[in-house]
Amino acid sequence: MAKSKETFNKKEKEKKRLRKKKEKEEKKEARKSSSNKGGDLDDMIAYVDEDGNITSTPPDPTQKKKKIELEDIEVSVSKQAPVDPEDLRRKGKVTFFNESKGYGFIKDLESQDSVFVHVKGLVDDVRENDQVTFETEKTPKGLSAIDVKLAK
Repeated sequence: MAKSKETFNKKEKEKKRLRKKKEKEEKKEARKSSSNKGGDLDDMIAYVDEDGNITSTPPDPTQKKKKIELEDIEVSVSKQAPVDPEDLRRKGKVTFFNESKGYGFIKDLESQDSVFVHVKGLVDDVRENDQVTFETEKTPKGLSAIDVKLAK
């Protein structure tokens, strides 16, 4: 008796291929039929409610609309309270200062950040471990302390 040339594995692969082909055809038909019935314009329209949210229900025409004046619309940075100059001053401790080179570092007591200080930013003479008050400015290399005074 002669053996069949088709093995079990080949039969299974053929069944799997045919099943995938059939599923692909079914998906294609489902897409085709849904695109035809989805052609209703009302299903495709989206509305924006008074809060700016997108919704599928149209607005209620009987509801009274709010009147907004053009002057009331602000498109800018929100107004901030005026900054007290005393709030800009920070307190810190001089952790390193090289008098011969004219620079050092101050450790901010609040944020524990190390801030660079140059001799040009000093008002009073400072040494290491001195308590100081200072302001900061942004430089290309990072924060730098200016208006450095000894703390009282």
